[in-house]
Amino acid sequence: MRAAVVREHGDIDTIQVEEDFPEPEVQPGWVKVAVKATSLNYHDIFSRRGMPGIKLPLPLIIGSDIAGEVVELGTGCDGVNVGDRVLIDPINPKLGMIGERWNGGRAEYCVADARQLVPIPDAVSFTTAASIPLAYATAHRMMVSRGQVSAADTVLVMGASGGVGTASVLLAKRAGATVVACASSKAKLERLAELGSDHGINYVEQDMREAAWDIAGKPRITGEGGVDLLVNCTGGGTWIDSTRCMRKGGRLVTCGATAGFDEHIDVRYVWTYEHTLLGSNGWQRSDIEAMLSYAADGSLLPVIDKILPLDQVHEAERLMESREIFGKIVLTP
Repeated sequence: MRAAVVREHGDIDTIQVEEDFPEPEVQPGWVKVAVKATSLNYHDIFSRRGMPGIKLPLPLIIGSDIAGEVVELGTGCDGVNVGDRVLIDPINPKLGMIGERWNGGRAEYCVADARQLVPIPDAVSFTTAASIPLAYATAHRMMVSRGQVSAADTVLVMGASGGVGTASVLLAKRAGATVVACASSKAKLERLAELGSDHGINYVEQDMREAAWDIAGKPRITGEGGVDLLVNCTGGGTWIDSTRCMRKGGRLVTCGATAGFDEHIDVRYVWTYEHTLLGSNGWQRSDIEAMLSYAADGSLLPVIDKILPLDQVHEAERLMESREIFGKIVLTP
């Protein structure tokens, strides 16, 4: 089968598109899926480069957000039929994540435990479904389950043009909140405005904290000014400024740190302004199902920047690595 294979860690050129990679075999309780779409995540970049302290099985087919059609069943796969349109919940509780612990979606076929399958509603395309788990389901858990975003909130989203960022903007707007989106260019801010963001901050040209104060007011101990919910999944030395943008009683929620995890924080602001710091780790199956239902009724659709064929995997990773995208990139075998 055709597959994009990483045989050694390194730069983009270590990805090799092979035409005769062995097809996976099913085992009891597992199914084979004909991959129709798989989307990229920045985690894929880390997997290809290699992560300190984490040993991945090589050769490896990366790709964890996978939608496709069931083509073969192992024994004991009750409730699943050949021909079913399915999204794979990327996490297997015993084995870890597909595309990291075993071969994933950048191929014509992959295998998964039947219990990982989530039915795709008829109204939802494979490319839309494949955009959901790592970015949109993660954002749903962070914004809704953990952050409890509401119509009364002013929400500041850092890194708003990426997959999780655009999802956070859309979920905040779906709740009726006022959204302040941060991005690195005028063009990205214009696209975020089209998604519904009420204010934009170009953090390349503006000081994020000063710009946030201009929009939401400088936080006061009496309760005036500042944002209610601040989404910071970038890290990279931004937490001090983030907490200084937050209203008394405000919440900061995070699900990652793409620009660096070694953060510093001025805890005086945390106790003085009674801030709440909320971590959010991945997603639950219910978050995937919620996002599929939103896509089915049209109330929230993932933002897809590009759909590329598998043989353009190098360009797809380049766009992701250089942050030249807005939303998701999807590969189709």
